[in-house]
Amino acid sequence: MAIDEKISHQNIYENSLKGGTTKSSIFIYALIFVALFFIIVQNNKSSSSALTSFGSSTLLTAVEQNQSPKELGDDELSYMQENNTTTQEGINNNNNIDEENEDPLVPPPDMKKAERMAWFKTQIPKLEILKSTNLSESFFNYRVLRFLDQGCSTFFFAIWLSPAKNFGEREFMTMDTLLKVHPQACLMILSRSMDSELGSRILKPLIDLGLKVEAITPDLPFLVKNTPAKSWLEAIKNGNKDPGNIPLSQNLSNLMRLAMLYKYGGAYVDTDLIFVKDMSLLRNAIGAQAVDQETKKWLRLNNAVLIFDMNHPIVLEFLREFATTFDGNKWGYNGPYMVSRVIERIEATQGYNNSSSNYYNLTILPPKAFYPVDWNKIVDFYKRPENGSELVWVENKVEELLYGGRTYALHLWNKRTRELDIEEGSVMARLFSHLCLVCNNVIRT
Repeated sequence: MAIDEKISHQNIYENSLKGGTTKSSIFIYALIFVALFFIIVQNNKSSSSALTSFGSSTLLTAVEQNQSPKELGDDELSYMQENNTTTQEGINNNNNIDEENEDPLVPPPDMKKAERMAWFKTQIPKLEILKSTNLSESFFNYRVLRFLDQGCSTFFFAIWLSPAKNFGEREFMTMDTLLKVHPQACLMILSRSMDSELGSRILKPLIDLGLKVEAITPDLPFLVKNTPAKSWLEAIKNGNKDPGNIPLSQNLSNLMRLAMLYKYGGAYVDTDLIFVKDMSLLRNAIGAQAVDQETKKWLRLNNAVLIFDMNHPIVLEFLREFATTFDGNKWGYNGPYMVSRVIERIEATQGYNNSSSNYYNLTILPPKAFYPVDWNKIVDFYKRPENGSELVWVENKVEELLYGGRTYALHLWNKRTRELDIEEGSVMARLFSHLCLVCNNVIRT
């Protein structure tokens, strides 16, 4: 399939969640407790059957449209008080995550499969990300819908499964530039550790500017309900699936982004991007990381940016492929390589030549869109120019990225660049200075 240079001119948010709900009514208020019971018993329907299309005032159920925390039932209110990060107990509970010295998701090195699975069974009780109750499911769904019910132009979400203390200036730079380019967007960070007092302090500079950004503790079992990945997660929870020697958090992030897209729609973004151009017109899009220079056919796709409608059939195929072919011992196998396998198989089956006109309404964007620099060349973007020719190269790169019209975001390949300084005068320094809102001092002079 050749890379499609065209853009689908329909807002990301048109087929995901959107604000603009109706005001509360006495009749709705009278039905609140009945509706709450319905949500708890059939919470999966609250984000599938009720969320039919963007821009509709009937997107949300009666409770989700009109209920404020004080209108919840006694059990639900108690749960909110115990778990909401505005309470001191909730803050302390979440901050305990940052005090852990060892990540229970990372197996000791050089373990064989049987040893690793036995070790992992001892760690399962520590893994909050695998836990869920009817109340936690309803509370998560309620918070997501409440957050999105505020007139978002576009819905973005990121995932952070590390301690909040590790959410540094580089990750903040991603949030900063995203909201500079999309000031009316909603940005959700799915993270237990960032849904805390420390997380609130980290995000406060953006919130103080009136920007819509919030960290919400995810409920992964709820997200995978009624998807092919439910059985995979159950096997992991029961200790019957080998998580592999790759940190499980990496693969849980791969799964969570797919499940979130399938249930709510929107745009998933990694936390090692710098945003350059408004991408709210993109829809059902994924970026190619590499293409054949002669045929222009993509060679590999990447899942650092995924934009899909709710309940999209390709996302369902991603979830099925993840669950049925999972291999926790190969880096990228359940992420970039997985989405590449699925779309290559669909192309072979459907025989389409134009990705934007096929049954799946999919647009594959060229590398310039999100991956204009390969991982083995990104280091040069962090270096200051040492002479006139290097200065010209830096200026040309900055102009190409900012004004070339083909790049939406620059993937920074964090595994390669996390230890690099952003040197003064470098491509990265100039881009960030041009695109930042808060402009934390991340540049080395």
